[in-house]
Amino acid sequence: MKPKVLIMKPIPDDVEKFIAEHCDYEIWNESDSMPEETLFEKLATVDGLMPAKEKINDSLLDHAPNLKIISNISVGYDNFDTDEMKKRGIMGTNTPYVLDETVADTAFGLLLMTARKFSMLDRHVKTGGWDVKDDPMFLGRDVHHATLGIFGLGRIGEKVIRRAVRGFDMNVIYHNRSRNESLEKEYGIDYRSKEEVLKQADFILTLLPLTEQTTNYISKEEFDLMKADAFLIHLSRGKVVDEAALIQALKEKRIAGAGLDVYEEEPVSPDNSLLGMDNVVTLPHVGSATQQTRDGMAMRAAENLVQGLQGEKPKDLVKELDTSQ
Repeated sequence: MKPKVLIMKPIPDDVEKFIAEHCDYEIWNESDSMPEETLFEKLATVDGLMPAKEKINDSLLDHAPNLKIISNISVGYDNFDTDEMKKRGIMGTNTPYVLDETVADTAFGLLLMTARKFSMLDRHVKTGGWDVKDDPMFLGRDVHHATLGIFGLGRIGEKVIRRAVRGFDMNVIYHNRSRNESLEKEYGIDYRSKEEVLKQADFILTLLPLTEQTTNYISKEEFDLMKADAFLIHLSRGKVVDEAALIQALKEKRIAGAGLDVYEEEPVSPDNSLLGMDNVVTLPHVGSATQQTRDGMAMRAAENLVQGLQGEKPKDLVKELDTSQ
């Protein structure tokens, strides 16, 4: 008998075909989330779950006595209560690597939009404007040869560095839990303390996971250290940046602007002050949103799911649930 899985969001046809070869499955293809009562009822008999944004907590797990694996179609797994999953012997996986280049593209696109005020200029033209001449309101900031400061030097950070150094002749400084001397040698980048990065960088890019240590990693104290003409580019997890402190820093012109793809609360409230600021570019959490990348993430999640249900260790088992380490 094939294991039974529940898939909480639409997936590409080839991914569905792959799952069908190994599992009995049900897919929720509706635009609205599945009602909790319905979800709990279906969980009673499933062995595997591919969630959308559902919180994996004790309440959900209490309704899933046969559950063996939960496979996220994302790099992040903030929705996992890893302690509870570990206690119950449930595997959890994510989809790293697939989206690294795409998110690095987004980082640079957001950086350019913010520095050169492209979204403001786009609105200006579409509302009948044209001649901006030397109006300082529309003058942007050069990206080439500027200093980029990166917090969090993982796989995406490496891809950003390649674009920054080889494409824009930028000077790159970074702070991370550990140094990467091979990247320093290959690209000529420099390790700095957190305070030095904040004081020296023209652009600050966040690429940190959300942990207890990184919650509000950038807050009032950090904004006070940044240069008045510096920009924050935020692509990690919303709560890595203290949003109230960011709004205050922007209002008081303690920094020049910000480019955001993530927020403390998503979707963003219509009355969030950030949405009314011309020096802030706001994207709707689309770092990996290309068709090719999303399809690749879905297939990798499906492969993780099947591996776990076949009694194998999934290739992307999250570290908190990897008992072999």
